[in-house]
Amino acid sequence: MVDDPLWAPWRLDYIVGDKQQAGGSELEMLEGANPECFLCQAAVDPDTARRYVVERGEHAVTVLNLYPYNNGHLLVAPRAHVAGLDRLNPAAEIEVAATIRRMVGAVQNVLRPEGFNIGLNLGVAAGAGVPDHLHWHIVPRWSADTNFMPVVGRTNVIPQSLEAFWTLLTEELRRQG
Repeated sequence: MVDDPLWAPWRLDYIVGDKQQAGGSELEMLEGANPECFLCQAAVDPDTARRYVVERGEHAVTVLNLYPYNNGHLLVAPRAHVAGLDRLNPAAEIEVAATIRRMVGAVQNVLRPEGFNIGLNLGVAAGAGVPDHLHWHIVPRWSADTNFMPVVGRTNVIPQSLEAFWTLLTEELRRQG
């Protein structure tokens, strides 16, 4: 019914709150890391569920986007706090690419999307929300995922909690080995 409200109280944190996750000061950060950067925090925090870390490799980390464009939205980042592609070492570049490929396969198995948007926003002018730490977005897409909400209300309707998707995806990655 058109008059029924859609309640999304978790979005208020994004609208008015601090976009960084708290709790970086107690972590043993990597050299050159920014303790206020949620990606740097995710790169080292042993509490993977707290940071929604899906996978952490030697050079790359994958996390759920806390403010997703769509269900299953992931961020893949180098563990090193670097802002430019020219600062990415070859081993990290290779691992990030392999991680993106693997994550697309895992999300395909878990959510069965019809397509993906995969990209990097390089710099503030390109829309980077965290311009000083490179990260690639993996956004699953379905033919019918554009509805009246994004067009009229500039609101995305996400049908699954971060916790539920994190559990499904980490189980799928363990199953794959």
